[in-house]
Amino acid sequence: MLDQLEPAQFTAVAHLLAVLAGEPLRDALARAPVEEEEEITSETAVALDRARSSLARGEGIPHEDILREFGLSK
Repeated sequence: MLDQLEPAQFTAVAHLLAVLAGEPLRDALARAPVEEEEEITSETAVALDRARSSLARGEGIPHEDILREFGLSK
């Protein structure tokens, strides 16, 4: 079947197969710069502690409620 394709069609099929195989994503990830982790500021640490305490008290919002709020419920 590939022998029957015009050169432009063959190029398009080759590109489609590369996309399906994930090559562009793999190449982009390989070229992506490594991000350095930043130190957590004292303000951020306090906010994280408050959030963790809130969750420990059961004050979090269930995942299903969030999905429903954004119209993403199953």
